[in-house]
Amino acid sequence: MRRPKIPTLLSAFITLLNDRLGETIVFPLLPFLLEQFTKSGTTLGLLAGTYAISQFAVSPLIGALSDRFGRKPIMITCVSGSVIGLCLFALTVSFSWENYLPLWASSLPLLLLFLARIIDGISGGTAATATAILADISTPENRAKTFGLIGVAFGLGFILGPGLGTTLAQYSVTLPVWAASGFALLNLSLVLWLLPETLPKNKRNFLPKKRELNPFSQLKIVFINPLSRTLCLSFFIFFMAFNGFTAVLVLYLKEKFQWTPGLSSQAFIVVGVIAMIVQGGLIGPLVKRFGEWKLTFTGIGFVIAGCFLLTQANIENSIPMVFTAVAILAMGTGLVTPTLRALISRRLSSAGQGAVLGSLQGLQSLGTFLGATAAGFSYDLFGPKSPFFGTILLLIMVLLLIS
Repeated sequence: MRRPKIPTLLSAFITLLNDRLGETIVFPLLPFLLEQFTKSGTTLGLLAGTYAISQFAVSPLIGALSDRFGRKPIMITCVSGSVIGLCLFALTVSFSWENYLPLWASSLPLLLLFLARIIDGISGGTAATATAILADISTPENRAKTFGLIGVAFGLGFILGPGLGTTLAQYSVTLPVWAASGFALLNLSLVLWLLPETLPKNKRNFLPKKRELNPFSQLKIVFINPLSRTLCLSFFIFFMAFNGFTAVLVLYLKEKFQWTPGLSSQAFIVVGVIAMIVQGGLIGPLVKRFGEWKLTFTGIGFVIAGCFLLTQANIENSIPMVFTAVAILAMGTGLVTPTLRALISRRLSSAGQGAVLGSLQGLQSLGTFLGATAAGFSYDLFGPKSPFFGTILLLIMVLLLIS
């Protein structure tokens, strides 16, 4: 490894890690952080989905801007937005609003929380820009090895985030959010002082036409292609279902079984460890042995079983039942995510790969927003167990589509 590459790799790695930590520290604690403002599942679902829809709206623009003006200025802007969003969120949940706000302004804290999530989501192009930086400094021969940093950073984020949240929440439920803000500030410092520009001026592109920056027009690529249309629809419904019920899972554990912030975060640590084992070490040998179709069906079956187990838990057996359920859920999604992407890829010619596979991230973000919002409404209207039964019905639909 050439010595000048080390600051670039370190900056990109910390940025990818920060992208995950900001979510995995805060997400398991959301119902506890919102307790002083609302106990509504609808509000929680909308707040969880706001980040995803904001990211969906601006991701094509951020990619185009980094191609036009270079990676470093866009990275600085995105990480700065992450710092602002997380600090605003931390300030809002830490302030004793009831002592100062008149009754007519009681909704102000929630509006600030939504604003914080929108700012964080709009600046959520950090992962895409960091990936572009890694591509800039890699040769075709070592690109796959360099991209391994992405998997390591995301896996560590899913383990360290809930672990840090568990530890710090013992002292104060707002302390983990401040820790996430501090890590984002560290990330910004590294980008400002260590990251060089990796895209030379002679390789930069002009900004595309406005219609090409419309995220919905990019999704047309997915559904116009008859070879991948059904599988891409399955991909969309799967993430709408899975990310829908996970948006209200911690609220369910808190209200149904009186779980603490620490116990809720520990469940997410289990998810992170199992997902890393499945996607990092087992998926290759399993695909060789069984193939993508069987593993996709098996993974969806695991997710259905995990959702059903969650509905059968009660306050006496909640700890073993829920931990078993989330372990099964983690195995399921660890199998489905890579194999369903592979099935879509196998249906495409090499010329159509980039456009369709690149649009899957937008499809996943849109599905996350719709699923989280629907799960929140369902939680309030039809009861705490309804999002899990809704997920099971949607996953049965996915099985029918891919079969």
